[in-house]
Amino acid sequence: MRPAPAQALRGSLVPWYRSVARDLPWRQDPSPWAVLVSETMLQQTRVDTVVPYFHRFLDRFPDAAACAAASEDEVLGLWQGLGYYRRARFLHAAAKAAQAGFPETVQGLRALPGVGAYTAGAVASIAFGIPAAAVDGNVERVICRVDGFGDDPRRAAGRRHLQARVEAIQDASVASEVTQGLMELGATVCSPQRPDCGACPWRAVCVARHTDRIEALPNLPARKKPVAVQGTAVVVMRGEQVLLARRPPGLLGGLWEPPWQPDPAGETAGVAALLAARVGLPATQDLHPLGQVVHVFTHRRLTLTVWGMAVSTDVPTPVAPGFYEAMAWCPRGVPGVALSKLAHRILGVVGDGESG
Repeated sequence: MRPAPAQALRGSLVPWYRSVARDLPWRQDPSPWAVLVSETMLQQTRVDTVVPYFHRFLDRFPDAAACAAASEDEVLGLWQGLGYYRRARFLHAAAKAAQAGFPETVQGLRALPGVGAYTAGAVASIAFGIPAAAVDGNVERVICRVDGFGDDPRRAAGRRHLQARVEAIQDASVASEVTQGLMELGATVCSPQRPDCGACPWRAVCVARHTDRIEALPNLPARKKPVAVQGTAVVVMRGEQVLLARRPPGLLGGLWEPPWQPDPAGETAGVAALLAARVGLPATQDLHPLGQVVHVFTHRRLTLTVWGMAVSTDVPTPVAPGFYEAMAWCPRGVPGVALSKLAHRILGVVGDGESG
């Protein structure tokens, strides 16, 4: 069975999308800024999780100029809980670059910080009506199945095939609807497992369906298991305040947390070394274990042994001697700074009576 002509796919996709499109907030006013915010938030995050974050973010930053004028701490604070904070920092940088106006070409959009081929194609087609391809995981799955494409779609040849195929399906007269229709099809019908083929506008021409390869496509390599990593964290209390440290650029960059570091030991010596190297405080006799937390990053499964330590109320704010950018004594319950999920988990092992 040969893949269907691009024009025929477009001809059935667009009316289907018009009839079933979900009422999502970023579709109500698809400005370049709203599309960029939504697409950045939706990377590796479910729609129902993103919706309230999108509303709060756009209420505070209705355009790129408003976001550009804000501090990174405020942007990260509004992002708190979405994870993958590198996205927020890139969005902040893109807002600064586009505060005077968004580029209206795919090439110009790709020049914005953190904007790759997919996001540039999405903003170009949805906001500007440019017939550009936007190929994410959902679109990848849909095209592989309808074409019966059995090669690895994430190798160079596979990416070229998908890009060319979506570009062929695109058309300037319905560019926004083609892009959003492909997204909708992958998100609501052509799911990874047990797709609803009866609701698919392409069911009659889907090669994977007719050759019984629906769940075998796309042909992706098996995911590697996260590498197990151990580490040590310390919660330093000064009365009702907790010592938090701001991470440098990189993993969880810009976020605040109780100090921690990966290491092979969870013993007192490891905590003392952590305190000396990252906090600039000597260990005291009050050092005691609190428990463990487990946090899974994309490629790592981190198990932290958490220790507690109390200091007197006259201890000043330490000056970070190396790794951290800054430190602060913050209220234990509501710190007022952006914390990662890992930081919340570390603080969560402190018992209700643990106040120093």
